[in-house]
Amino acid sequence: MRKIEKVVDYLMSTNPEKKVYSRKELNAASETVTGTGLAGAMFKMLNAVDRGTYDITGVIVPLRAPKVQEEVPSVEKTIVREVRKTVLVDAFVPSYIPQVDPNFVKWGAYKDVLKIIKSEFFYPIFVTGLSGNGKTMMVEQAAANAKREFIRVQISPETDQDDLIGGFRLVEGETVFEKGPVVKAMELGAILLIDEIDRGSNKIMALQGVLEGKPIVIKKTGELIEPKPGFNVIATANTKGQGSESGKFSAATIIDEAFLERFTITIEQPFAPVVTEEKILMNHMKAYGKVDSEFAKLLVSWADGIRKTFYDDGVDDVISTRRLGHIVQTYAIFEDRMKSIDLAISRFDEDTKNTFKELYTKFDANVNAEQNEEIDHTI
Repeated sequence: MRKIEKVVDYLMSTNPEKKVYSRKELNAASETVTGTGLAGAMFKMLNAVDRGTYDITGVIVPLRAPKVQEEVPSVEKTIVREVRKTVLVDAFVPSYIPQVDPNFVKWGAYKDVLKIIKSEFFYPIFVTGLSGNGKTMMVEQAAANAKREFIRVQISPETDQDDLIGGFRLVEGETVFEKGPVVKAMELGAILLIDEIDRGSNKIMALQGVLEGKPIVIKKTGELIEPKPGFNVIATANTKGQGSESGKFSAATIIDEAFLERFTITIEQPFAPVVTEEKILMNHMKAYGKVDSEFAKLLVSWADGIRKTFYDDGVDDVISTRRLGHIVQTYAIFEDRMKSIDLAISRFDEDTKNTFKELYTKFDANVNAEQNEEIDHTI
């Protein structure tokens, strides 16, 4: 019923008096609200008046007589149309103050991001960089250090205004409007992290007003939301909003220029320097209880060599800091360097995987000795 209810909500808000609609009108409304037409089975939920004509009153929830009960803290109620009662609720509680991660290594733009968050200015930031280089962790840990409430929203091609701003939900026969994470962040004065913003469709344009730092009106209820001091928006992406020329991030979309212009600055995050990445891996090893400083140095040198080759168009993939962390964790389990690498890079195609493994053997003399020993045994 979820999709058909959205359509009926939309039709009742635009014309409360009209109850009968044609199939074409219903499909058009569905396209407007959800981006797709109604499936054939959904028309069976409506009362057929004539061929291709339907009465939507069967989906409308009638007003109930108010119940007499003891006085309790109430939620704000408003009648938005004669046939339906809407209750504004704050059931959505996505915010928290992140915990400071003792294993986090401060580097790169971290100090700048922390300074911006502590200023409590409305100062939208766009952070771009290859996958797995610590963009999201940097923002989260800056919020943790500043002891600021933090809301993370993961963007996908299906993300729409209903997911971000809020929407109607049918709860016990009443239409309940639940505020979305963006509205909650504004009301709390929280840091709103929009993760992978370049994975969204043009529906993220619903945030354009939010990115101006001014009050917005929730169109579905008419409520005016004013951002509390300290509210800020930080977006992360693997691209600069112009799509992915290499095709590595096939889901990345081209973001509207007017939307991008609302971000005050753009931070380009590379991979961490070799010395910093060694510290990151050593912290991982300590956390997993398997410290091997030599292996940490070898892994970082190996990954750095692959990245340089990648930037010279010699290979199509890179080993990210996140991937090195996966290798370290795997090593803590199996205590075998080559097996840990093999398992952690098996997501790549066979040629890339073998190239990466062969390159590692040029860095690690111990692995070469073990391989030669295995050959001697077979002979």
